[in-house]
Amino acid sequence: MMKKTLLGLSAAALIAGQAAAAPQAASAEASAHITAAAALPAVSAVAAPEIAASAYLVKDLQSGQILAGKNINTQVEPASLTKLMTAYLTFKALDNGTLKPDQMLTVSSQGWRAEGSRMFLDPKKPASVSDLIKGLIVQSGNDAAITLAEAIGGSEEGFAAMMDAEAKRLGMTHTHYTNSTGLPGDGHLTTVNDLAVLAGAIIRDFPKYYPIYSMKSFKYNNIEQPNRNLLLYRDSSIDGLKTGHTSSAGYNLVASSKRNGRRVVSVVVGTESTEARASESSKLLNWVLQSYDTPKLYDANQTISQVKVYKGSANAVGVGFLNAAYVTIPHGEGQNIKPVLETVQPVLAPIQKGQVLGKLRIMNGSTILAEKNVVALNAVDEAGWFGRAYDSIVLWFKSLFSDE
Repeated sequence: MMKKTLLGLSAAALIAGQAAAAPQAASAEASAHITAAAALPAVSAVAAPEIAASAYLVKDLQSGQILAGKNINTQVEPASLTKLMTAYLTFKALDNGTLKPDQMLTVSSQGWRAEGSRMFLDPKKPASVSDLIKGLIVQSGNDAAITLAEAIGGSEEGFAAMMDAEAKRLGMTHTHYTNSTGLPGDGHLTTVNDLAVLAGAIIRDFPKYYPIYSMKSFKYNNIEQPNRNLLLYRDSSIDGLKTGHTSSAGYNLVASSKRNGRRVVSVVVGTESTEARASESSKLLNWVLQSYDTPKLYDANQTISQVKVYKGSANAVGVGFLNAAYVTIPHGEGQNIKPVLETVQPVLAPIQKGQVLGKLRIMNGSTILAEKNVVALNAVDEAGWFGRAYDSIVLWFKSLFSDE
């Protein structure tokens, strides 16, 4: 492993970036995932607030960093947070044409008899997919969830299998679904870390549908119901996402705040009341937004270093990030941050664009705040026979004098 301190990225650049780093496009908010090496940065100067929840986390979606958390990979009951995945698959069905917004669906007997919250579907009156989505998200209707699940998956069981497959694709490694509603089921479990991944995917992948999550009420069948996310009424920066509650799961909330261009998501589960889940979420979001900055490190496709290439048509390849890269750091700590590039040697052609060639670590003294894979910014083909043979000899000689 070759290490290189990137002196070109000065502290001044980081400090300046804190004021002008925020991307405006929704797709950019989650594009550059710098993941914290140890999940939680050990910065004693920014103490996290006490959170009364069985599990929680708060994450900056621009950098992908988790700034605080408890039991982030412990499996918990999601309750109606399950409907985040039900909605994700519904949005996907709309985009691929499986469903149409004006398509009319009739609730089945299973959906009509479902326990818990509902949008009060009438089995004698079909509802549009558009209304069902609002009933799912705003009213948390179990009848809406089952109706959409049966339309997309053929049955709720079939839809649950699709939910598991999508969770695996998104990297939700500790999640298993048995239904579309979140009603208690054997093995129906997730984690706050996985829920944050899913929330970020909704915001990133479906910006045209995401505004539904900020609707404060929805009226169907002459019954108007308010959105149960209390933060929508208290903080103009909050624009989602979902509440959940069962007697066994407690009161849960996934909330998202966009303030000054920054997007931060909190997940709290197992709180004691509707008020507690709102207040604890608000504490996390405000703490991150006030205590941390998220400057841009590099632009998309910006070459941050050249890496030596052997047996290639070119002697070196530029490395960097295909999307703009951001890092979340404690407010006022920009002058103490040092980026260190590590690449695995030797790098042999052929090289594909986007191929991982090392990692960039963001250091605060000896503490790793974050790390992100760096990739080849362009492809490098193999050299001809003579070039490959020559570099083989060079590598052989280098191996003779290596430390190993």
